[in-house]
Amino acid sequence: MDTIVYTVEGKEKGRYELPVFFNTEVSESLLHEITTGYLANLRSGTHATKTRGEVSFSGAKPWKQKGTGNARAGQKNSPLWRKGGIIFGPQPRDYYQKMSKQKRRLALSMALSALAQDNNLVLVDLINIEQAKTKNVAAFLKNLKVDGQKVIIALAKKNDVVKVAAKNIPNVVVEYIGNLNAYQVMWANKIVTTPEAIDSIKEKQLA
Repeated sequence: MDTIVYTVEGKEKGRYELPVFFNTEVSESLLHEITTGYLANLRSGTHATKTRGEVSFSGAKPWKQKGTGNARAGQKNSPLWRKGGIIFGPQPRDYYQKMSKQKRRLALSMALSALAQDNNLVLVDLINIEQAKTKNVAAFLKNLKVDGQKVIIALAKKNDVVKVAAKNIPNVVVEYIGNLNAYQVMWANKIVTTPEAIDSIKEKQLA
């Protein structure tokens, strides 16, 4: 499978033969497993509620057992009372799900393959923003006709200038291509990258 390579002005420059991992057969079950695992691993798991033994209340009986006309009450920390303890409330826990390296690589290949087959992979010969200004990235995306969409700009090397220039544009993420995962690829409408960047992950994806 090959695709068009554009210049930063949005003009066709040539074609690029995509590596064989862009022809990976897509498995929805694996992509679902990796996506849910990735989202689960983002959770901090620090949520907590207090039980009746942890709320700050005196242990004194609110009123005498009989003669007041009120229902019987032993302590103010009862879950039935306002500001009382919580029954079966959430407690701190670890949501981590183990995902093997092979599965993560395969899922990334599947996500990239689906993206390329839908013509949502945009290759440019060079991504070079000289000044960290939003208008420069906005003009770059407009030239490629991907502005206004969820876009990942995948770089061959980390570039703080491009990252700073794009941070004020909604739904535009700048990421080193070696850090991409299947969830990010499926989130994006378009991925803008370079042949150099794809070559840099070819060996890892085919390992």
